[in-house]
Amino acid sequence: MSTLQIRRMTLPEVQDIAVEWAAAEGWNPGWGDAACFYAADPDGFLAGWLDGQPIACISAVRYPPDFGFIGFYIVRPGYRGQGHGLALWKAAMQHLEGRTIGLDGVVEQQENYRRSGFALAYTNIRFEGTTPLLISAETGATVVPGDQLPFESLLAYDRRYFPADRANFLAAWLQQRDSKAFAVVVGEEIQGYGVIRPSRQGYKIGPLFAETPAFANQLLIGLVQSIAPQTRFYLDVPAANPAAVALARQYGMQPVFETARMYTGNAPRIDVNGIFGVTTFELG
Repeated sequence: MSTLQIRRMTLPEVQDIAVEWAAAEGWNPGWGDAACFYAADPDGFLAGWLDGQPIACISAVRYPPDFGFIGFYIVRPGYRGQGHGLALWKAAMQHLEGRTIGLDGVVEQQENYRRSGFALAYTNIRFEGTTPLLISAETGATVVPGDQLPFESLLAYDRRYFPADRANFLAAWLQQRDSKAFAVVVGEEIQGYGVIRPSRQGYKIGPLFAETPAFANQLLIGLVQSIAPQTRFYLDVPAANPAAVALARQYGMQPVFETARMYTGNAPRIDVNGIFGVTTFELG
């Protein structure tokens, strides 16, 4: 009987295996995701090979100083229920040993994740919409393209709503082809920022971080107006932030998918009330 061989994926393999399999599973990855994800932790993408063929993958991305995130956990149909996924899972958890670990898992798998030491923090809801007539709100703030602001300022703001330093990831994320980043600014102070990127179906918004619902709405307007009319777009919203759910529903967006945000140990201390859109279910 063949033995599963586990090794790190190269960047082309992340694209051809993890991202393409995710697309086949209906997860709707972005076109530029692979390079951005790989920049976060080149050692954090693992695949299992059987008889020279990849049959399972997972990501276990390390963020400094002590945070990690699990994603892309996929076993090909026909190889499930044979222990291959568990072997890969153990390798991923070993890669993240000593860190607080997060994941966005399918709600139905919560019990399995609990057995590995994860506890539910809240659920995320994926909302789908079509470029609507947006309701503007006067906030006294200005929306500016992200590339007009120092990267260090955006990185510092991002750190308020993400539990680790992700400079390498964010540098790549803000420069994706055909994506747009905007920030809302009062005086010289950033009050929120967001990114919209093309995905296999339509566009995905994430992150969408803001100090108030009005600023989040202003950012959403700028992001959606940057794409063509009647284009589908998606926003992943923490259900624990009622204002974020209300913003999505305000524009007639419909829930299409849910995940369970779970952590090992103590959940990171971040203000979920400022998270109006999760960056990505794969990397947090």
